[in-house]
Amino acid sequence: MKTEDNLQELTRYINRDLSWIEFNRRVLEEAQDKETPLLEKAKFLGITSTNLDEFMSVRVAGLLDLQKSGYNKKDFSGYAPASLLRRIFKRTTGFVTEQYKVYKDIVRQLSKHGIRIHSYNELSQTQQKAANQIYHQIVYPVLTPMAIDQARPFPLITSLGLYLAVVLVRNTDAGKEDAQLHFAIVRVPANFSRLVQVPSRGASKAHFIFLEELMKEHIVTLFNGYTPVSVHAFRLTRNSDLTLDERAAEDLLEEIEKEVRRRRWGTPVRLEVEKGIHPYALEQLIEEFEISGSVFEIEGPLDLGCLTKLPDLIHDNAPLKYPEVQPAYPQEFLEEDSMFDVIRRQDVLLYHPYESFEAVNDFVIEAAEDPYVLAIKITLYRVSGNSLLVRALERAAEDGKQVTVALELKARFDEERNIAWAKRLEKAGCHVVYGLVGLKTHAKVTQIIRQEEEGLRRYMHVGTGNYNENTARLYTDVGLFTSDAEIGEDVSSLFNEITGYSSAPKMNQLIAAPTYLSEELAHLIMRETLNARQGKPARIIAKVNSLSNQEIIDHLYEASQAGVKIDLIIRGVCCLRPGVPGLSETITVRSIIDRFLEHSRLFYFENGGAPEAYLSSADWMTRNLTRRVEVMCPVRNTHTRDTLFNILKLHLKDSAKARHLQANGSFTRPEIKTTSFRSQFEAARIKSWKKVVKKTDPLSKD
Repeated sequence: MKTEDNLQELTRYINRDLSWIEFNRRVLEEAQDKETPLLEKAKFLGITSTNLDEFMSVRVAGLLDLQKSGYNKKDFSGYAPASLLRRIFKRTTGFVTEQYKVYKDIVRQLSKHGIRIHSYNELSQTQQKAANQIYHQIVYPVLTPMAIDQARPFPLITSLGLYLAVVLVRNTDAGKEDAQLHFAIVRVPANFSRLVQVPSRGASKAHFIFLEELMKEHIVTLFNGYTPVSVHAFRLTRNSDLTLDERAAEDLLEEIEKEVRRRRWGTPVRLEVEKGIHPYALEQLIEEFEISGSVFEIEGPLDLGCLTKLPDLIHDNAPLKYPEVQPAYPQEFLEEDSMFDVIRRQDVLLYHPYESFEAVNDFVIEAAEDPYVLAIKITLYRVSGNSLLVRALERAAEDGKQVTVALELKARFDEERNIAWAKRLEKAGCHVVYGLVGLKTHAKVTQIIRQEEEGLRRYMHVGTGNYNENTARLYTDVGLFTSDAEIGEDVSSLFNEITGYSSAPKMNQLIAAPTYLSEELAHLIMRETLNARQGKPARIIAKVNSLSNQEIIDHLYEASQAGVKIDLIIRGVCCLRPGVPGLSETITVRSIIDRFLEHSRLFYFENGGAPEAYLSSADWMTRNLTRRVEVMCPVRNTHTRDTLFNILKLHLKDSAKARHLQANGSFTRPEIKTTSFRSQFEAARIKSWKKVVKKTDPLSKD
């Protein structure tokens, strides 16, 4: 990354989109790290590809729209759309080149371990015979060649679909210099595995050929009477962001269904073509998509995202993967038959994936089966395809319990799945609402209303991550079980706001966006600033996925200038410049990229010696603070608060996977003088963070 050496020439802020590109570069570094197991390298490389797809289809698409509309106002980091797009395309071009260098290296290393990805000509006769059989019996019947001529216009090319561009001549014209060229396309089936496995030889573990390579070899079977001149893959990225006027929508679910369908016709943003594509084919594609400035010529297979599935295709591969982490069932719930008995007695903090998400499912399942439970309320943003939790909600509704589900239809790229869930839950008798007009419901909250001897009692789960058992094994998240009466009242108020006409009240303990969260975060930071100026203990630790809100950054700068020690743990985008003399000298920013996606949002404020801790669904981004329903929840119990402190301590001690952001926007790794400390591996040893430290100094060294 090219950076400015003279800090005086830098703006106060790092650009959000350029910061994102550097985040994806850190993910790519994991695919290059010699300590990363080989199949995990392939997975990290695949993740960089899918990350870049989303970035192009949303962020770059939005900038192109601004540029086309003539918008030339600079953002707070000093970039206008046109100049930013030039910088983005320059950096992403270099990034893609680096991706394919890494790909070639990984393929070379895999080959040494008996895992080979072949071209068709590299296959043995036995393997070719097996591959041919797969093509003729399985692939060929579903293929549809689509000729492009005056009578047959260009078909719909879906965003991120993989296609073959075929240039042909009639058999009678083959070999003639002036032969008329014909153009056709063939869709590579998306419901087949891209990596086609063929029989292995000897001690080899697995041999593969890309599906499109197999199709190229047999392309002549689709064009009888024509000779293929050239066959190359291409891929189009379209604008995939939803543009929906919710206030004008009579039926939100129906309108989102329509908008998801319209997404297939989104404006072209990026065209990827295989290196060596025939000039005639490229001309046809550029003319059809009206795209020129963002054409990427790729030397290698398009869409490396398929590599994320490679580890699942290889058996007996333990040395090439990370050691398995088996989530532990929370020990607090092991000694009691009822989770309600435990939560009534104490708060319980869970740390996923080191502790099992099964406990969250069990919480809802027990509520569904408990005859004393009257109502269940829950927010759903992204849900797994085989969700036990959703099935429990259906069962509860069918048994006559009042079940309210605030289901977010606008969760990007999960809209179709959530529409299906909404219809299914409604059919079961659940009361499904789609949130507030103009806002996404991103809070992660469950409430159980139970009739007990003393009267009604509320039980809650508040988390940092989605109610998704699949991602709960891949993401690090924190969840709190509590029966705190004040938090219970607040959660009830939150649901009343989402489902009814209630205006957002000032709550007892919860802080919600978009009404109060930005204001409260500013207050908490300014309180530390005032304490520092008065000589009182002052410190801030914040763990978020992204920091891009200018107001929050300015408050952090002011706190730093007052002497507040600020440690930020930010996985992705960070627009704040740390370590700038006179501006941010006391601020450190570290990014931890490791086997699990760091997803939890955790905050610590010293508060003059009376520390406060919070977990939240919200990142410190403008969209989270102003355009989403989010929740920040205090962790009030001493035991659970100390546990949260220990989780933060693990990240601050990381010397193996933490990269430190410099004032010029670059990232460096700390120099390891002794044994390195790897926070995620340490967290897998449950006792390392469950242990309660001294309450008087929760951040003291062990």
